[in-house]
Amino acid sequence: MLDKNKSIVLFSGGQDSSACLVWALNNYKEVQTIGFDYGQRHNVELKCRKALLKKLKSMPSDFTGTLTSDYILNLEEVKSISTSSLLNYQDIEILDNGIPNTFVPGRNLIFLNYAGIIAYQNNIQNIIGGMCETDFSGYPDCRNETIISMEKSLSLGMDENFKIETPLMFKSKADVWEVIKQAGGKKLIDIIVEESHTCYNGNRSNRFSWGYGCNSCPACELRIKGWNIFVENNPEFKI
Repeated sequence: MLDKNKSIVLFSGGQDSSACLVWALNNYKEVQTIGFDYGQRHNVELKCRKALLKKLKSMPSDFTGTLTSDYILNLEEVKSISTSSLLNYQDIEILDNGIPNTFVPGRNLIFLNYAGIIAYQNNIQNIIGGMCETDFSGYPDCRNETIISMEKSLSLGMDENFKIETPLMFKSKADVWEVIKQAGGKKLIDIIVEESHTCYNGNRSNRFSWGYGCNSCPACELRIKGWNIFVENNPEFKI
């Protein structure tokens, strides 16, 4: 039987997955993490996630849960079967179907399958992901309907009762910062701003009030918008 007090978080090192991680630490006794190296152009996020995990483990906090195992899986074969601009250096643009060419078809489905395997092996009931259909780029594998379907498929396919939790599904990017603030206040906000990575271009040279990035890719634009609204509502975070 799966342990309802254990969870595994899809943790990329970005703003959303960081919010999911601290949310999980406040909701489950044991929290494991999983990340993926799939040939992404912003693979600097893999270094950022290590720094984030280290800081979170050493940070005095009131978290009810404990960080335990971390997994990094190599999925670079995805790069050979996808033309997504997230896997090469072609210009980022919106396709005729309204979806950015940064979309990697099936990416979240693959991630959830691998997380399900690890969850099965470790008696973990809860799989946590940062998918969101409020402030997002229109990726179909981020929709709530997709996640509900995946939860049913994983449970049927492994004959277990998995729960896929998406605490950000109906939240804006400003709400995501609020989740982080509620979890750990200014100290946690400062850590996520400094150490997390969102920029699709992998830019860690330019530092802004909201963190590092190119300041122009779709991921940066969403992060900027959310941060500005959050600061409007929380002026004590204005720099």
